[in-house]
Amino acid sequence: MDTDLIATQLPLMFEEWQQTTGWQPGSTQLLQFQNFFDLVCLANKSLNLTRILEPVDFWEKHLWDSLQPVLTRPELTGPELQGAYKVIDLGTGGGFPGLPIAIAYPNWAVTVMDSTAKKISFIESGLATLELTNVTTVVDRTESLARNSLHRDTYQLATIRAVAEAAVCAEYAVPFLAIGGTAILYRGRWSAEETVTLTSAVEQLGAKITEISAYTTPLSQGERHCIYIQKELPTSSKFPRAVGTPSQKPLSQHTVDTTIAAPILPA
Repeated sequence: MDTDLIATQLPLMFEEWQQTTGWQPGSTQLLQFQNFFDLVCLANKSLNLTRILEPVDFWEKHLWDSLQPVLTRPELTGPELQGAYKVIDLGTGGGFPGLPIAIAYPNWAVTVMDSTAKKISFIESGLATLELTNVTTVVDRTESLARNSLHRDTYQLATIRAVAEAAVCAEYAVPFLAIGGTAILYRGRWSAEETVTLTSAVEQLGAKITEISAYTTPLSQGERHCIYIQKELPTSSKFPRAVGTPSQKPLSQHTVDTTIAAPILPA
């Protein structure tokens, strides 16, 4: 038997999936998870996609961690996960959480975007191997893409996995949402002070925090938080601000924004 294959075989973790999310992957999804892991390991030699390459760690910190915040949301689940959603994953990097979401929810239309062309090329090259037909790829900056009429006010779900501080992530994500849509901000630790700052930021964006979910990872007991933000009103055309500005001057309760709104660009 090939010992290299054994060393790189992902664990099935049926019991852990069921106990923590109420869901288990089917045989097709297990194969897709395994193929995704294999592709990441191979590409990582040149692209530095992730430092997490041990099979158990990859399962917990990339697959489970990507899916738990989605699988446990009542409004996103249903009989056989049949709900059809338009999803965008911002700053997807090596495809997290966008590709695990696309695998778990084959009826959803998932757009994965990143500003690094090599990372998107990696994802594009792997879609045939993964047999994923519900994924669209985009190379762009979030500040620019959010002004494209094909993407602004379009999605029911936006995910963003700790690419910047929370107020910055909210400014990136909320403009993509249709009214009533949800943004999920994936975080590690979280504080009451961050809640105050983020509450003010999302109000400026026409949204509100609906839940701050604290949980631990099932194997290493790592601390995690997910912040769920719902869009209630149209986001002002001045958001997101110009490329680089959100990260340099995050929205807060003290923000006085004098940015001249850039136009929303047609497709």
